[in-house]
Amino acid sequence: MLVMKFGGTSVGDATRFASVSRIIQDARGTDKPVVVVVSAMSGVTNSLIRAARAAAEGDETTYRRIGEELLTSHWDICEALIAHEGERRDTCWFIEDQLREVERFCRSLTVLRELTVRGQDAVSSIGEKLSARILAAHLRTQGTRARAVDATALIVTDDNFGAANPLMKETRRRIRETLLPLLEQGVVPILTGYIGATAEGVTTTLGRGGSDYTAAIVGACLDAEEVWIWTDVDGILTADPNIVSEARPLRELSYVEAAELAYFGADVLHPKTIKPLEERGIPLRIVNSFNPTDPGTLIIKKPQRTPRSVQAIISTRGLSLIGVAGNGDAWTPEVAARALSRLAREGVDVLMFTQSFSERQLNLLVRQGDMDHGLKALRREFQGELERGTIARLDVQYPVATISVVGGPGEDGLSIVPKTFAALGKHQTKVISIAQASSEYNVSFVVTEDQVDSVVCLIHDELGLGNSSAF
Repeated sequence: MLVMKFGGTSVGDATRFASVSRIIQDARGTDKPVVVVVSAMSGVTNSLIRAARAAAEGDETTYRRIGEELLTSHWDICEALIAHEGERRDTCWFIEDQLREVERFCRSLTVLRELTVRGQDAVSSIGEKLSARILAAHLRTQGTRARAVDATALIVTDDNFGAANPLMKETRRRIRETLLPLLEQGVVPILTGYIGATAEGVTTTLGRGGSDYTAAIVGACLDAEEVWIWTDVDGILTADPNIVSEARPLRELSYVEAAELAYFGADVLHPKTIKPLEERGIPLRIVNSFNPTDPGTLIIKKPQRTPRSVQAIISTRGLSLIGVAGNGDAWTPEVAARALSRLAREGVDVLMFTQSFSERQLNLLVRQGDMDHGLKALRREFQGELERGTIARLDVQYPVATISVVGGPGEDGLSIVPKTFAALGKHQTKVISIAQASSEYNVSFVVTEDQVDSVVCLIHDELGLGNSSAF
């Protein structure tokens, strides 16, 4: 049995949906049962969250506009993909019904003026339901028996909204009871990624990018032969190939190595994906839906490769740095605790934070789409301190990016950390913020976005990662 997950870029438009359909049909040609997990179309989840936040601010124009744009874009894909009139009509009705429900929810937010993390989960879960329904309908028009399956009925979680944890015993029972009969009937289940529900049926999400995690959970519960994560690059690479033309795919990684790379921001893999598969010894493969013949990256317990330690550079753009500046001796660690807690309640992910007691400064790294919402939340949290002057100001720096260098010593035995800082010094890079764990196997730092390309290329060259013979 094969579990395949397709990310947002893999289902970004009608052409990509058709390509995914062909990949699924080819996989079924090997006589292996196939279970599919699908993300929302690229950008849809962000749009849904933006609509809900606008509604909570009383902005009816924005949430209505977003709703109409989403309705039109999904309908257009149905028109292009689903030739059968009945299938197309039913799918379009489903899409309209789901998005009208979002509109009704947003209308209530304009009255309540508050968007909880639980409410944000309810809204942001809709994108996966739409893409699963479209893909299943398209597959049926192509002669493949397929059924959209809502993961809220399968993946049982706790109530940690925004980053829920699966309750594996009950989840395993539900997944096997629901999916195995479908597979025996020759049906391809198309599951919604990213979402689950509490035992009481309240919708939760597994965290941003959580469709990878969904695929791992399903694969572990079904004792799959392999889990494949289809993305838009040829596996996990030594650097972003759009920046470094010499970037090389890491063809085999251990579970431990892949988990570390994911933890430090490798966009092709959600950090929680590895554990369920490692526990059952199920291989994970990262492959490119735009280049399906490439073998990608295979993640297993004991990879076969040269002794050289894995090293990679992970860069993430589109970020903002929110600064909380203290004023005087009133600065305490409680400031950081309150800031992090408030942002968590508002559904804002903090990707990295640093705190300086000497400068009385807290830096919080967030996605640029979360910047305005996060800044407003912090102003409300620290309103009294800002008025009294015990907190001097809240400021923002954007666009910024993170660069993380991850890996053990190279062939020369030297740690990557001093070599990375030597490269930064040579380039005279202005580093805004730095975070390093106690080990010498990783370092992350924040730079302005316009420096990313040159800095990544320099470090890649200094570490000798362009040498294909090493991989």
